[in-house]
Amino acid sequence: MLAADDIGEVPAAPCCPESGDETKNTDVKSDVNTAAPAGSEQLSQGGSDDALLSYVSAFIEKEVGSDLKSLKTLGKLIEQMTESKVKLEEQVLTISSEIPKRIQSALKDAEESKQLLDEFLEQEAPLFSSISSHLLMAQPWMDDLGAMITQMEEIERHLAYLKWVSQTEELSDFEEVLAQLHWPFTSHTQSQTVGGSRPAGTPELYSSLDTLFCQLLKLQASDELLTEPKQLPEKYCLPASPPVTLPIQVMLAPLQKRFRYHFRGSRQTNVMSKPEWYLAQVLMWIGNHTQFLDEKIQPILDKVGSAVNARLEFSRGLVMLILEKLASDIPCLLYDDSLFCHLVDEVLLFERELHTVHGYPSTFASCMHILSEETCFQRWLTVERKFALQKMDSMLSSEAAWVSQYKDISDVDEMKVPDCAEVFMTLLLVITDRYKNLPTASRKLQFLELQKDLVDDFRIRLTQVMKEETRAALGFRYCAILNAVNYISAVLADWADNVFFLQLQQAALEVFAENNVLSKLQLGQLASMESSVFDDMINLLERLKLDMLTRQVDHVFREVKDSAKLYKKERWLSLPSQSEQAVMSLSSSACPLLLTLRDRLLQLEQQLCFSLFRIFWQMLAEKLDLYIYQEIILANHFNEGGAAQLQFDMTRNLFPLFSHYCKRPENYFKHVKEACIILNLNIGSALLLKDVLQSVSEHIPATAALNEVGVYKLAQQDVEILLNLRTNWPNTGK
Repeated sequence: MLAADDIGEVPAAPCCPESGDETKNTDVKSDVNTAAPAGSEQLSQGGSDDALLSYVSAFIEKEVGSDLKSLKTLGKLIEQMTESKVKLEEQVLTISSEIPKRIQSALKDAEESKQLLDEFLEQEAPLFSSISSHLLMAQPWMDDLGAMITQMEEIERHLAYLKWVSQTEELSDFEEVLAQLHWPFTSHTQSQTVGGSRPAGTPELYSSLDTLFCQLLKLQASDELLTEPKQLPEKYCLPASPPVTLPIQVMLAPLQKRFRYHFRGSRQTNVMSKPEWYLAQVLMWIGNHTQFLDEKIQPILDKVGSAVNARLEFSRGLVMLILEKLASDIPCLLYDDSLFCHLVDEVLLFERELHTVHGYPSTFASCMHILSEETCFQRWLTVERKFALQKMDSMLSSEAAWVSQYKDISDVDEMKVPDCAEVFMTLLLVITDRYKNLPTASRKLQFLELQKDLVDDFRIRLTQVMKEETRAALGFRYCAILNAVNYISAVLADWADNVFFLQLQQAALEVFAENNVLSKLQLGQLASMESSVFDDMINLLERLKLDMLTRQVDHVFREVKDSAKLYKKERWLSLPSQSEQAVMSLSSSACPLLLTLRDRLLQLEQQLCFSLFRIFWQMLAEKLDLYIYQEIILANHFNEGGAAQLQFDMTRNLFPLFSHYCKRPENYFKHVKEACIILNLNIGSALLLKDVLQSVSEHIPATAALNEVGVYKLAQQDVEILLNLRTNWPNTGK
């Protein structure tokens, strides 16, 4: 058996080196593992005495066992172990000499690596900062470059598309077909020849037109590739609309070329002062091609189920040329009042014919959108105001300012309107026609405010002239001013019920509600149509009218009072009774009063319009009724003859003066009429009425008794006073 010391000399497996030749280490490990007997792994891992004893016991048990014959193998086993020991010692010596060198080399390499790493770290910080700064600075360039690349890709895509379009155009004969039809038509006669009863083309030609038109309709061209005029700036607020269909664009191309040639360059036809030239040219082109478009092109569109109207589509393309031209020219004309005003006039005439004659829809882009641009629009308002004020100055200073144009035509001259008022309202009407087709309600409301300012200015001018004529309140000019005020007020009241101004009222209501300009009551009145956009102006005019009428009534009334002085002093107590007179006649003292009244009524009937004169005589009748009642009747006592004479003067002479103006003039003299009834009651009826009035209490009025004798206006106390004015009571003479 082996001694414990011999067995203990078996070395454990060496640890793996930190560095060095991996192949050599692997060989060493293999040799160690081969030489070590079974169980050496446990021994190397254990390291304690108990573990060693256990290992030796297990080794002997395995190699020798309980069979004594196996002891003969001990010598061989010892030799093997000895050889293994020697090999292991050699390996340990070899490894022990190489490992320090390898460790030293590894440490040197590690130090050099650490030094390089430190250098790299020192260089990394500024380099990282430089790279970040460079990237930040280069970012806009990268964005621009990206956009340019995207644009280049888009252009390449368009170029590819254009190549296909070019090839398609080379294969198409659509323009050739149009050329054979002599398109475009330069005269109305030519359009009739092509589209009318004598067609210039053969059936085959029209069949080709049909086919090619349908094929072009199927092409989906992008907006950038269409040949229509460039898009106008957003400040013009043009309504959104699809591009003109491709075949119509092809048909428009020669006309667009001609338009730009004549009206956008240095040609003599491109004159700023002659906008009517290009406006009339476009209208002529639309008219010349209407028949062909309606009869030849529209059926093609209808056949393929398109909702496009050929004529309107064609007109829309030409109108865009006008809009482009106006947007270019207007900035050059803004501060030349004459040229700018002429341009606006011509544009409005163009718009009127375009809409009325050619049926151009108001929903399409039009010249009014260009005129609605802020700078142009404000200039337009300024020019309109300037020329309107100049017109007002000239019309008021004219010799015929206060003469009616229709003074010799009675049927027409009902309102007796002076020329200045007629011209002024025509001016306002023309302004309305000029702005009513503006595309937005806000612009229309600004023009409405201009009209209201002009009305107020004209009212002030009329007031100034009226004050100069106050001393001659019944004179011709004063009456003409009154007629003018009445006419303007009446026309504005009529306009207030016009659909156009009702729409403006609704638009104004929305603006006022948003800005909190009006009270809730005023907003409610506008919303319920109880008031109108002209109410402020109408109220001022009506106030002026009433003031002037009152002056006239007061003037005539003063004259009537002066002429009634003798009549007031009439001896009503001593006049003979009716039975004592063969025929009743007018009191001589009443003649001046009635003559004055008659003359003034006739004068004002001729000078005032019917409605004004009606107000005048009714106001005068009311004042005259109270005057006669208070100053003549209540200021005197009447015998039977006096009462009869008063009644005769009133009912047979005064009232008939007004019978020409109404059927029952006595209804406008109720105080006088009923006073005459009371004063002329027969003695029995008068006594009975007096008794009734004395017997009734405060709670039982005498209305029935008064109504029975024909008294409805006068109160009971007034009737009692009138009864006391009678002197023909039974006991009077006693």
